[in-house]
Amino acid sequence: MGIVSPGFFGRRGSGDTKLPPGQYLTHDFPVLSAGPTPRIDLDSWQFVVTTEIGQRKQWSWQELTSLPSEDITKDIHCVTKWSKLGTHWKGVPVETLLADVETAADYVMAHSYGGYTTNLPLEDLLNGQAWIAYQYDGAPLPPEHGGPARLLVPHLYFWKSAKWVRGLELMLADEPGFWETAGYHDYGDPWREQRYQGD
Repeated sequence: MGIVSPGFFGRRGSGDTKLPPGQYLTHDFPVLSAGPTPRIDLDSWQFVVTTEIGQRKQWSWQELTSLPSEDITKDIHCVTKWSKLGTHWKGVPVETLLADVETAADYVMAHSYGGYTTNLPLEDLLNGQAWIAYQYDGAPLPPEHGGPARLLVPHLYFWKSAKWVRGLELMLADEPGFWETAGYHDYGDPWREQRYQGD
């Protein structure tokens, strides 16, 4: 999987009630990745939803960015303890991509270019909680922040917002992704400090 870039251990306890416990406020946008940054040609980029019985629905870059999109302003919280407030994104709601998909699944594995994976409950990707984001601050999402597109699930720790996302696999049972296999929490709620298994 490659080298894991180092974490940030900053000031603790800013006293800001907008911050989850144990987080500190940052105004920059730290870059953390599990391995090298993939460079993805938009002409060959695709996003695929695969159901638990193997049915596939896919979109090209042009098809995905032609879907109805939303402007999103959300706080984000990294497990390495930094938080960034009021971040601005544009993307397609995940429920739009799942609108015509028949499934009995309760869980999802997000898959990324480069091999990264992360698991989530399906319900956390619905009802205006998650997007496939392709713009940040009014510009195309840069590769170091997950461009051309990343999963955006801002109510969970940011490792759940998979960079360079290429698909969602719907699953009947939960399975751990990359960081979860390494001991990170399966859910990752920053307000409950669910950083590691057992938290």
